[in-house]
Amino acid sequence: MSWRPRLIALDIDGTLTPVGSNDISPAVKAAVVRATEHGALVVLCTGRSLIGISEVAAQLPVAFCVCSNGAVWWDPARREVTKRVTFDPGPTIKTLQALLPGSVFAVEQTGVGNLSLGEFLPGDLWGVTTQVTFDEMAEPTSRLVMRWLDHTPAELSFAVRELELPGIEWSVDHTEAWLTAVPLDVTKGSALEEISASHGIRAEDALAIGDGTNDVEMLRWAGLGVAMGQAPANVHAAADEVGPTVLEDGAAQVLNRYFP
Repeated sequence: MSWRPRLIALDIDGTLTPVGSNDISPAVKAAVVRATEHGALVVLCTGRSLIGISEVAAQLPVAFCVCSNGAVWWDPARREVTKRVTFDPGPTIKTLQALLPGSVFAVEQTGVGNLSLGEFLPGDLWGVTTQVTFDEMAEPTSRLVMRWLDHTPAELSFAVRELELPGIEWSVDHTEAWLTAVPLDVTKGSALEEISASHGIRAEDALAIGDGTNDVEMLRWAGLGVAMGQAPANVHAAADEVGPTVLEDGAAQVLNRYFP
């Protein structure tokens, strides 16, 4: 096989691990290690906040971490945030409160946890969660998340089908009634474009693997974008190919084709 990726962008939830878990299978770990031994640059690209990636990143030879859908960049070697982009979450919260009664919100405090308006379900948020008022919450943040309690992902997708939220990028999860918002023009794809350029790597030489709506830009950016088997139809449509599911160690099966 003549083509081999120089950069590998990997989503976490639903790609490296089951959703919400930090457990990476031995097969996936071994495949990622082999890729780095052949000189590939591995970048974690996740909607999780920085504090939510520590256990996963510690298990893999990761060169860089793109968190909060591209709004926060973490350099594991230097152990520092190298980029953080923020926005005002106040207008978005007000719009969603009016449209989705019973919704709860959290804004990221990078490296600490979240400020929460309403109570999330156990295990929803990473790090320390502090309950606050709207005025205390409406401060610049890298990531805003919303859960619509007692509703399904399909109900949320239908409710926001014609919604306009100016000044931000946003996506809806396909496994929970959950919406994530980040600053305008910030995506996993835009972050990878900048990171790859700084390492002299072209998009054509990148492999991206993901399963969520927030992975669409990343899959389209990469020379080879692979959607996980359990991903929804719109993610499959954005990818160059569809691989096995996370339960089948799909990421390992894809990597093993190029790094046997």
